[in-house]
Amino acid sequence: MTKQEDNKAVVVRWFTDFWGETCDLSVVDDIAAPDMLLKYSLHEPRHGRDDIKAFMTDFRAAFPDLNFWATADLIAEGDYAVGQWEGGGTHTGPAFSDFLVGSLPAATGRTMRFTGTTVLKVVDGRIVEEIGLDDGVAALTQLGLIKAA
Repeated sequence: MTKQEDNKAVVVRWFTDFWGETCDLSVVDDIAAPDMLLKYSLHEPRHGRDDIKAFMTDFRAAFPDLNFWATADLIAEGDYAVGQWEGGGTHTGPAFSDFLVGSLPAATGRTMRFTGTTVLKVVDGRIVEEIGLDDGVAALTQLGLIKAA
């Protein structure tokens, strides 16, 4: 396999096992670099395996049906892979305070569904960066944290 095919395989596993319908946090130790950066517009940047696992544990507790899936083929070049996705979930769990613009009280019952594009850097089979641009305005509007114009 080429480097790009190897990197795509790592990213597909990450998208499936970390961001997919069920989350297996052992994937973080398996394929995330120890100092991995996870950065999206909705949340504070996360650094390192423990911080990333804590983020996902809290996110999935608040949104138990959280799920993201690919909407286009991955594109890979050099150390980078780019993916488009869609996803979301319903807030039926505990209060959630990880959004940059505000917090949700427990079990609001609100559903968010939004899209995004993510660029991942993979070095020696490990993800060192995941930087995403998401439609946070849609998600935050659906959750009632910002008002529609």
